[in-house]
Amino acid sequence: MMTEFGKALAVTETAIPGLLLADLPVHGDSRGWFKENWQREKMVAAGLPDFGPVQNNISFNDAIGTTRGIHAEPWDKWVSVATGRIFGAWVDLREGPSFGTVFTAEIDPSQAIFVPRGVGNAYQTLEPDTAYVYLVNDHWSADAEYSFLNLADETAAIQWPIPLSEVEISAKDHAHPRLADVTPIPAKKTLIVGAGGQLGHALRAHFGEAAEYEYVGRDELDLSDGSFPSARRWRDYATIINAAAYTAVDKAETTEGRADAWAANVTGVAALAKIAVDNGITLVHVSSDYVFDGTKVGEYTETDSVRPLGVYGQTKAAGDALVSTVPRHYIIRTSWVIGEGNNFVRTMASLAERGIDPRVVDDQVGRLTFTTDLAAAIAHLIDGDAEPGIYNLSSTGEPQSWADIAREVFSAVGHDRSRVTGVTTEEYFGSADAPVAPRPRNSVLDLSKIIATGFTPLDGAAHLRDYLRR
Repeated sequence: MMTEFGKALAVTETAIPGLLLADLPVHGDSRGWFKENWQREKMVAAGLPDFGPVQNNISFNDAIGTTRGIHAEPWDKWVSVATGRIFGAWVDLREGPSFGTVFTAEIDPSQAIFVPRGVGNAYQTLEPDTAYVYLVNDHWSADAEYSFLNLADETAAIQWPIPLSEVEISAKDHAHPRLADVTPIPAKKTLIVGAGGQLGHALRAHFGEAAEYEYVGRDELDLSDGSFPSARRWRDYATIINAAAYTAVDKAETTEGRADAWAANVTGVAALAKIAVDNGITLVHVSSDYVFDGTKVGEYTETDSVRPLGVYGQTKAAGDALVSTVPRHYIIRTSWVIGEGNNFVRTMASLAERGIDPRVVDDQVGRLTFTTDLAAAIAHLIDGDAEPGIYNLSSTGEPQSWADIAREVFSAVGHDRSRVTGVTTEEYFGSADAPVAPRPRNSVLDLSKIIATGFTPLDGAAHLRDYLRR
């Protein structure tokens, strides 16, 4: 069988999700042939994943019928033929509805196949002196999870061109289990950092306790520890959601607070960003309206320049810059976050019930962001494979001042809204005996970008009342 020259680069989906068969342009004449075995720019544009190979292996087989497999590894691989011809058989050994699906094909130098993590692959040579090359995006590890399937499994029922009874098979391949006894390769995991905080609790409530979700607080994963990079087998993770942050905006203006804010919001984020870059992980990071100075007339968009006023805002802006270096990242800019535990809304409700009439700032304008909505938006971006980048997220509805929101709370819990007195920021903090962080006066975020992805945030006024009824 002669190698076909002059094919156009094309990618075809198979019956196994993520298993992609590619035609490769091979240029040849009487002297031999040449092909680009992996050309990242062209092949990614054609529909192949940018899987980040780290190792290049070659398997040479001198006899027809040499048969190897079926092995499923916890990494992706790109397999192509250098000389000769092979029959390939692939069986999906991943957890999920496609488990056990089979695809077979003959491959010569004019074709290649992308084999995703967890899909078992086996090869039988059809010509002497056959060599095939494969790029992989992880190094072999004794700690990794592998799965194996018997070449003669009756359920897969692979129609080998050369019967298995006529070929040499290793004793190890002979001993592999049938499909019913195979241990499936689990899905890659999502790590939620900062699980003990209000957003961490909302993320746990949203994603649940499935094995693919791992929740850690500072006690379980210290980002400042030098052993952090080796604390996990990071290639087993698809996503890291950073819900941890230093948020004491006033204390950040003190010497001690400044050090703590930079450690959590910058140094820790840098460690996560490096892990994500090194291991092809999607990094989700929650940012803040405090990266802006609040002087803009109108809503802040994702492309507006950051101009933080205080230390907290400076650390969040620095963290955003670090996360933006990760090839696949989502930076979620929020304002006025409300979750479980002590917060502004609960405080105002308590004051109303205790007969206390508060003075509340009325010259800072924005919208609340509920952690339940924030968790849902994060899941939407990840699951929907949205374009990486920055997304603003808050409730929808008319912007309000803190005093406006306090009045809404008083009304929602059955008290006279006029009991709330509006004051300026200067009046409110005038008698403070500790450092006070400067606040942006305008924290209103433009939400059109995230809405364009198909996610519409909750209406702030309606959700405030639902929140207070819990």
